[in-house]
Amino acid sequence: GSPIPPEERRLRDKKHLDDITAARLPPLHHAPAKLLSIEESIAIQIQQKEAYEEMQAKLAAQKLAERLNIKMLRFEPEGEASMQYREVRDED
Repeated sequence: GSPIPPEERRLRDKKHLDDITAARLPPLHHAPAKLLSIEESIAIQIQQKEAYEEMQAKLAAQKLAERLNIKMLRFEPEGEASMQYREVRDED
């Protein structure tokens, strides 16, 4: 027989697999693993730890505010007067 081009062979093999099985590999959502130097790894760990601690502090502050029933209201020391603007007049 005549040799089959590689592209056609690949398509034929794929079709054969489709015919005999419904199993599929899960889609790759993330980049494959890569090697890091120790310095890069430590820098990433420190960055993640800081982000985690910041998130924990925000959550703790939110829980404390809820427990103490603190509500952030709008502060207007002069009342409505601060919202009104002076009328500008020409001195002609």
